[in-house]
Amino acid sequence: MDSTEEPSTPFGTFTAQSNKLQRQYQALLDQSTPHVLYRWVGTVIGLFLFFLRVFVAQGWYIVAYALGIYLLNLFLAFLQPKFDPSNEAMDNDMEDGAIGTLPTRQDEEFRPFIRRLPEFKFWHSATRAVAISFFCSWFEIFNVPVFWPVLVMYWLMLFILTMRKQIQHMIKYRYVPFSLGKTRYNKNSN
Repeated sequence: MDSTEEPSTPFGTFTAQSNKLQRQYQALLDQSTPHVLYRWVGTVIGLFLFFLRVFVAQGWYIVAYALGIYLLNLFLAFLQPKFDPSNEAMDNDMEDGAIGTLPTRQDEEFRPFIRRLPEFKFWHSATRAVAISFFCSWFEIFNVPVFWPVLVMYWLMLFILTMRKQIQHMIKYRYVPFSLGKTRYNKNSN
């Protein structure tokens, strides 16, 4: 597939180089896919370095707040089912069997929990957001003077209210987005 010809225009050269970099980046992502723990440890280390930068520099609170809001939105999408059982607009399609839903009664058949945001996309988006925030913390233009305790309190209130709503939704429709505590069956057991 790789041709030995050199692109004749500067745009062609740029396109060829950007395609090469995209392929290398995608190969790196593909290699990291099975290493869930190491990926998340790297993201947490990056997040720690970003917050250390904000703490030491005593600035860029608005960038940290924006990162916190974005990570909260990602986490909520990670917790939610792909097909929300509370959505009235999809009820007609669900009755026809066009859209899969979570079982809400004991006598319904089992349907697996499918996340709105898969774990890998959650990790990838969170890691990119942390890297962009860290990058922004080196430019004075993003250092907007704000009273940071207000931002912390507002973020905590948002977190508490949205998580309370999410937990109530999980209780109402009886789904658990985590596999912790669920019964596991072995292939060998009868």
